[in-house]
Amino acid sequence: MARERERGDRDRQPREREESELIEKLVGINRVAKVVKGGRRFGFAALVIVGDGKGRVGYGSGKAREVPEAIRKATDQAKRGMIRVPLREGRTLHHDTFGHYGAGKVVLRAAPAGTGIIAGGPMRAIFEALGVADVVTKSIGTSNPHNMIKATFDALTQVVSPRSVAARRGRRVSDILGKRETGAGAGAQEA
Repeated sequence: MARERERGDRDRQPREREESELIEKLVGINRVAKVVKGGRRFGFAALVIVGDGKGRVGYGSGKAREVPEAIRKATDQAKRGMIRVPLREGRTLHHDTFGHYGAGKVVLRAAPAGTGIIAGGPMRAIFEALGVADVVTKSIGTSNPHNMIKATFDALTQVVSPRSVAARRGRRVSDILGKRETGAGAGAQEA
């Protein structure tokens, strides 16, 4: 029995090392009550963001009678539902985008170097876990953390890299990006 445990621990070590690189952010904990015959039964609901700081991020929510168990459930759900977001120069988004979920609406804008993360509440946790260094965001509508996070993930799933756009159109990346730069340069020369 002890040998099986030792062998199981050795098998788990690489996975634990891989998971330890993940950034976990606890967004919120709520105490929830269930009314039963004898009175109220209290539990806890946790909302967690998990990311690797290199373009992958996920969120999860979990409920349990104890806080640590709720956090563990939320973290496991977040790890299972991670998405990959393409980043420009590893620090910001490729383009501006808009997302919504329910009454929550968010606007995400790419920003120049040195801007920092200008975001409030749960959106800041998402971008810190994602590894974004420069972004400007605005949340419109609800300030409910669940809806803000889902709206932000809706916006992040719409971000596409110029490389994938070029591949889809059968063009080169320079054709996609070059038009914007040459258009701005031509306007500057005329003026």
